[in-house]
Amino acid sequence: MLDTAAEGIIVIDERARVLMFNKACEWLFGYTAAEVLGTNVRTILPPENADRQDCYIWDFNRVGVREIAGAGQEVKGRHRDGTIFPVELSVGEAMTPDGRQFIGILRDLRARREAEQRLNQLQADLLRMARISAMDQMGAALAHELNQPLTAVMLYLQAIARASTQHPDGGALPPPAVEILEKAMHEAERAGNIIQRMRRFVEKRDPVRRLVDLTSLIDDAIELTLLGNRPGTKITRELTPNLPVFVDPIQIQQVVVNLVRNALDAVKEHEAPDVRICTRKVDDTVVLKVEDNGPGIPEKALPYLFKAFSTSKGSGLGLGLVISRTIAQNHGGDLTVDPGGNGKGASFTLHLPVPLPISSPLLMAG
Repeated sequence: MLDTAAEGIIVIDERARVLMFNKACEWLFGYTAAEVLGTNVRTILPPENADRQDCYIWDFNRVGVREIAGAGQEVKGRHRDGTIFPVELSVGEAMTPDGRQFIGILRDLRARREAEQRLNQLQADLLRMARISAMDQMGAALAHELNQPLTAVMLYLQAIARASTQHPDGGALPPPAVEILEKAMHEAERAGNIIQRMRRFVEKRDPVRRLVDLTSLIDDAIELTLLGNRPGTKITRELTPNLPVFVDPIQIQQVVVNLVRNALDAVKEHEAPDVRICTRKVDDTVVLKVEDNGPGIPEKALPYLFKAFSTSKGSGLGLGLVISRTIAQNHGGDLTVDPGGNGKGASFTLHLPVPLPISSPLLMAG
């Protein structure tokens, strides 16, 4: 019956010698019963530099069984390979002809701790998702509200410019003032265009694919990414002109924004941060590559790079690369990575199929 029990059962005497060690204990600690029987229970305890309170609780006779009897207490156990892991320990006492003996019931807590950690992480991710959703709605509303006063500013500036040209020479604006007015009009127009792009980027809409120039799409995405970013990072663009792609522009912009933002994060500690973006056509594929001169991606992070909610960033959700690869694959392409390392930065490559000729029935149907 003891050997078929799902939980570990150990019996020790007053001198902490192990008298019984069931099959579940063998699996839990990695020792066979023959190796443990007759030895001190400290064989399966953490080393001396571990929490000494655990050692005292395990030494049932020294602590007093009444202090730890009944409901289990969490202590630490040590596997044969040196792994320290949490164990729930419940203790009972029995009087035998050979003296007092103590029965310990052991339950491995690793699965429970991992489940609790995953649950806590999921709750934190859901809270961040809720905040992001709220910011999405606020951003769309803010862009809409700002667009109206910016339009008014543009109209007022244009009215001043017209009035200046139509006014008699005695009241015309001096050339420096006219130049400043033109710059103000240009900046207001630029701000309006940025807000329009922001609105298109965050608005809820069905995917719509069309033939667009990849270069202009990348330029717009980079401008969005650099808003509010720390200046000083060198961004090198090696973009092949007149490179058409048949895509949903907003979705591909989202991929570019994610890749460039990740590259900017990777080089923020570098003395001379540099991000390189290049495009070219290779056979029947359009290739967009984003490279940085950061430290590269750690080898242990590679298996989780394209898995949801796996991130090394303190404020990240771990969804950017997952969404980006999904978008690429939905367009008939892919997103690949060269992790770099050893002095070489990471490189992400977006592969998109070359669009069919405009007369193609498939393209026209799309």
